[in-house]
Amino acid sequence: MPALTSEPRVRGAAAPAAIDAALLETWALSYLERYASSAAQLQRVLQRRVRRRLGADRERVGAADALILALVARYREARLLDDDAYAAARARRDIRRGRSLRHIAAGLAAKGVGAAAAVAAIGALRDGTADPELVAAVAFARRRRFGPFRTREGNRDTELAAFARAGFSRAAAAAVLGCADAAAVATLLAGNDRR
Repeated sequence: MPALTSEPRVRGAAAPAAIDAALLETWALSYLERYASSAAQLQRVLQRRVRRRLGADRERVGAADALILALVARYREARLLDDDAYAAARARRDIRRGRSLRHIAAGLAAKGVGAAAAVAAIGALRDGTADPELVAAVAFARRRRFGPFRTREGNRDTELAAFARAGFSRAAAAAVLGCADAAAVATLLAGNDRR
């Protein structure tokens, strides 16, 4: 049994450890192992960890920021961070989840993706076979069990309002809600085939 000490341990009494390039690299790689990220998002994550570790020590935080910028630039050059690929993958995922194009664009901006990369990612969605806004509206209706996917009686006005809050146009919402069943949804999507 270890000996008990009579001195109480003071929480946070030790000086924060130095932050060097190796520690930032470890943090960055650990984050990138778990999450896809834009360059700006990785930079924010690392800066947040540095501030948590160093507190209000502006000089050391500034020195760490310079290391973070160099690390992010190196990762971009090595293509470990690729905002275009990140934006395209995130946009495709969000369409499948039933997010409107407006919400996708806002989400990309929040993750620090540049406007050009976001426009290109959303433009790539429009090059598909069906209208991406309609595909997303169908996925949204399926997930929320609206319109043709209802399991019980629903209120059309309430469903239209939910579509509007999610960023969908009234036309897309009305088209999906106007379908009687899954076969009508398939016909709607096939009718909007862009080939």
